[in-house]
Amino acid sequence: MRRRQRTTDTTVFRITQARRGLEEDVRDRQRRYIISMLVRTLAVVLTITLWNVNRPFAVVTLVLGTLLPYIAVVIANAGRENVPSLPSAFVGGEPRPALPPPGGGDLHNRS
Repeated sequence: MRRRQRTTDTTVFRITQARRGLEEDVRDRQRRYIISMLVRTLAVVLTITLWNVNRPFAVVTLVLGTLLPYIAVVIANAGRENVPSLPSAFVGGEPRPALPPPGGGDLHNRS
């Protein structure tokens, strides 16, 4: 009897409009936050280094280092992506006519 060889191909294809997993979403938000904080740290270091060399550029980096934490938190807490729109279950078309009353007569002309 022949044994099947196991393949280690872990390619995953997304075939639905399902949302990304929570772990993946949190990991992406943490990555964005860390990158923003690294840029802020660089801005603060440049501010300290350039304060007596190029004061206008140092002020710009100081403002960037001051505002970037707020922006980073807002971006990191932006939440998950929007839910993809589901296909519409509504089938449009003209309304169907109502059935006539029993006896085929008019309701108001009963004698």
